[in-house]
Amino acid sequence: MIKMKKITLLSTFCFLLLTLVVKAQTPPNAFNYSAVARNASGQPIAKTTIGIQISILKNSPTGASKYSENHFVNTDGFGLFNLVIGAGAVQSGSMANIGWSNDNYYLKVGMDATGGTNFLTMGTTQLLSVPYALHAKTADSIVGGGSGGGGFTHYIGEEFGGGVIFHLWKDNSVVEHGLIVDKTDLSMNKIWSNVDNIEIDSAAQSSWDGFSNSLAIVNQAGHTNSAAALCLNSTNGGQSDWYLPSIDELSLLFHNRFNINKAFSTINGASELPNTKEYWSSTEENSISNFAGEFAWRFWFSASQAINDVSITSKSNMCAVRAIRFF
Repeated sequence: MIKMKKITLLSTFCFLLLTLVVKAQTPPNAFNYSAVARNASGQPIAKTTIGIQISILKNSPTGASKYSENHFVNTDGFGLFNLVIGAGAVQSGSMANIGWSNDNYYLKVGMDATGGTNFLTMGTTQLLSVPYALHAKTADSIVGGGSGGGGFTHYIGEEFGGGVIFHLWKDNSVVEHGLIVDKTDLSMNKIWSNVDNIEIDSAAQSSWDGFSNSLAIVNQAGHTNSAAALCLNSTNGGQSDWYLPSIDELSLLFHNRFNINKAFSTINGASELPNTKEYWSSTEENSISNFAGEFAWRFWFSASQAINDVSITSKSNMCAVRAIRFF
């Protein structure tokens, strides 16, 4: 899964906090898109139907539109909505004809908060990470380039993207991606969720996909307060696509703690990862007992217990919260 950069779009009337998410293609030539719609006061545009227009521009923020589509979606109680770019009502062009590897492309977003088609342009941002499933058909032209497919542009411990990189990998098209940890804790004592006795189900039980877990947590009926919401609402480091890490992502963070803390020690205002602190993951415990829904996984950052440092605990307990994001 590749998530493109969440963008903050400002206007006189309203703004959006946007997140692009790439999962499996549904349908072909499409990728998932999640966003939080807010008004000019920063309050969510909740439980209403809004109109969204998506345009993909070539070469520049004012370039020619290669594709445009409209969506009419419902927001939840937090202003969150989801759509699939490539599956809307097509206005012009074709996603299948976009040569992702040949040019720079920009995403232009318009919104009608009343649910109509009077779209107000919210902003345009470059798509810095092309969906790998869409790029695959032209990836052969760049595989084996300067790095020979084996090297990385970035490195563990690099200050980048509002935080510090703690993990790197390449997808099937040899496109580089990484996980970034926030420079400070968002809380030292936070409950997992105010809904602490109802199981969310598999949507929040991934061991590796913290972003999807986080969205499932805040979308749960009755949710008002959680560690996941704290992360999703953060704008630390000038970024707005933070989320609560999964248990596997926390494990990667812990085992790269030397590099991360070495970097944090040189960054003004950064807080090193502690030797003894329990951090919430976004992974709900998959329980088959009578206590289903009451527990989630936490990771104990302990210098003396580097192996057996993962366990479940009550969702109502207090743990620390450190957000991550990826590119």
